[in-house]
Order: sequence, then C-alpha cells, then structure tokens
Amino acid sequence: MEQLIIFGRYPVPGKTKTRLIPLLGSVGAADLHRRLTESIWTSAVSLDRLECTIVFCYDGGTPKKVAQWIGEEPLVYKPQSKGNLGQRMFDAMTAGFKGGAKRVVLVGTDIPDIRRHHLDSAFEALASNDLVLGPSTDGGYWLVGLRRPVNVFENIQWGSPNVLKQTLLLAEDKALSHHLLDQLTDIDEPDDLRQFVAQSEIDRPYISVIIPALNEAEGIARTISMAADPNAEIIVVDGQSSDHTVAEATAGKARVLTAPRGRARQLNAGARQARGQVLLFLHADTRLPENYIHWIFDALLDKSCVMGAFRFGTDSSRLGMRIIEFAANIRSVIFKLPYGDQAFFMKRSQFERSGGFPEVPIAEDLFFARRMAVAGNINITAARIITSARRWERVGILRTTLINYLIAAGCIARISPQKLAPLYRRVT
Repeated sequence: MEQLIIFGRYPVPGKTKTRLIPLLGSVGAADLHRRLTESIWTSAVSLDRLECTIVFCYDGGTPKKVAQWIGEEPLVYKPQSKGNLGQRMFDAMTAGFKGGAKRVVLVGTDIPDIRRHHLDSAFEALASNDLVLGPSTDGGYWLVGLRRPVNVFENIQWGSPNVLKQTLLLAEDKALSHHLLDQLTDIDEPDDLRQFVAQSEIDRPYISVIIPALNEAEGIARTISMAADPNAEIIVVDGQSSDHTVAEATAGKARVLTAPRGRARQLNAGARQARGQVLLFLHADTRLPENYIHWIFDALLDKSCVMGAFRFGTDSSRLGMRIIEFAANIRSVIFKLPYGDQAFFMKRSQFERSGGFPEVPIAEDLFFARRMAVAGNINITAARIITSARRWERVGILRTTLINYLIAAGCIARISPQKLAPLYRRVT
C-alpha cells in the first residue's frame, strides 16, 4: 500500500502567496495558488498505481469548502497538524504509515512542472531507498518520500537556501539511503513567476466589472468608486445616454464602450471586450460590498458553481422595502433565482459556454439565471449589495413589486418577452 500526500492550503486572498501580492494583487496571488494546486491534483489522480491512496493535507478552510473546491473523489481530506513546517510534514507522513502505507510520498503545491512521471519515479525510487527528495532550484525540495517513519525534518532552517543540504546531512547521520529526482523550480518570488508566465498574463485583471448604463450621470461615479480594486478592470457600456454619463464614467477611470441601447446587448458587448477571467455584471445604481472580489473568489472555488450573486439590499429603511428584501433573498437563496440587481458573476469560460444574455427587451436576467440553474449550482454570497430604491419609491412599492412578479410569472410561463415589455415600461 502506498500513500501520496498533497500538502497545501485553502487559498485565501491576502493570506496565500503573499510574496507575489505586489505583482499579482491579493486575489491574483490566491488564484495562482489555486491553479497550481489543481494542476498537482490532476497529476495525482492520473497515477496508475493500484493501491495508492491520495490525501489532501490542508491548512485553512473547512472540510466542506476544501471538498467543494477539489472534489469528493478520490481524495481523503485531513487538516494539517500544529507546529513548524517540518513537524507538520512529519505528522502527515507518520499518519500515512500508521494507516498501513509502506511508502509515503509528500508533494508541495508550488511547482508548475510536476507531472505524473515525477510522482511515479518517487514511488519507484523508494523500492530501493529509504528517502527520496525532489530538489528545487532555491535550495529546498518540492517532494519528500519515505519508506519508514523517520524524522528527517529536525532543526531544519525552513525558508533558507540550505534546506536540502541540511536534510541530506541529517539523512546521512541516520544512515538513510537516498535518491534525488529532477531539480525543478517552485514559484515563491516574482522572478520565479516570470519564468513561467508571460507579462501579458501577469498584467491581466482577475475580474472585469461590466456596468450597462443609460442616463446614469447622477450615480455612476459612486458605483465605479465602490467597484475600484487593483484586481479589477471596470467597463461602463453606455447605451447612448443623453446626459453626462460618459463624462462621469471617464472621470472615474472606467473604460467606456458604446453599444446599442438594451441592457442585454450592452452586457454582451462589455463581456466581449473584457479581459478578466471572471465577469461581474453590475447595475449602474448598485453598490458592491467591501472586499467584494474576495467573496466572488471564494464562491467560485466551489467546482459545482456556474454562477454567483450577492444577497439583495436597498438604500431604503422603509418597512415595505425590508419585506421585499427578505422575500428576494428567500427567492434567490432557496430557489436559486437571483435577479440582475444582485450582480451576477461567473467565470468567463462559463459565460461563453452559456451563449451570453438573451437579447430580449426585458427580463434578460431572469432568463439567464434560469438557464444557468440548469447548468449547475448558483451560489448566493452572505454579503449584500445595496441597490437604489428609487424605482420602487417613484412608482410605488406595492405597484412595482406586483408588476415585477407578474413579469417573472410570465417568463416562467414562457410568455413572449415582447408581450411582457409594456408591463416593464410602467415601472421604468
């Protein structure tokens, strides 16, 4: 019996790959860690070893979140123990031997070049050696394998360029035979990253915030300000406004595009020009919560998630609006049917597979949400957006709500959007 331990952590922006944050931003650094870990996982599950168990030994997150990220099978999930790096690695490998494994290999998650043959070679080398190490170019190692539980991590100066040398000296003192695998480079510093990733990829924003606008000069600057983030590009798609919307958006340092009037057409036009790997579709009168990108990143770690949205809130304190907010959140959380004023977000690849927003005169968000619900899970974050209650206050809370529900019911009943459009014009 053999055991492969993937020794990593749940990616959290600001706490993961911190030395790369100046180059990639907090979310970009966490996303790089996500991609590296998933690459290791892909190599691990491709191993053709009949009696090899795979354990993801993680730090941070919860068992549920880790399983949603990586997947239920064929991994076993175990949290890392306490102590320094050496103690945690030794505890993880010792647990493998206690579980019946005869050969235990532990691999880190910082090496982009690890492939299945490297892992196979490690197990094969343990047939005739007590210890196997995968040296890295920074003086450490990216893999360690043992065929009995002996501590080769005592008094190692972790993070120094002497980690490999100190470990080999300790192995010699303990009379352990050893084998060295190929030397590979891990990604810890900006210079390491530049060896593997093109500058254009480094400069690419994590998220594109796409804001369709029509005569929104009064509030567009505030919406842009709340969305501003080093990890984001902001795109305002103007539908030929007659006020100063374009000037306000430009002054707010948003990228401004022009498209034919119609929210769906504007949203799709923005998506086509977006550079981010994640797309966020934001109404012009809606304010995002603090650290909104962190919420989005965490929601999209769930492999089953095809789309996400925020909980609904308004800037009104009236009791009637509080009831509407409660009902909207019940609808979106329980029935997975958010509306566009909750700010849809998803991976660009998923949006492209969906075919984009249907270019109908009204309720493009409802049609799109129903389509996405069929494709997978829709995650609603615990964080709330705040949207303007101006439409409800202008038309009337009861009247606006009734018309909204009539439109929703009509869409579900597959009534033509063209026939429902006159109802929508009564609340705009």
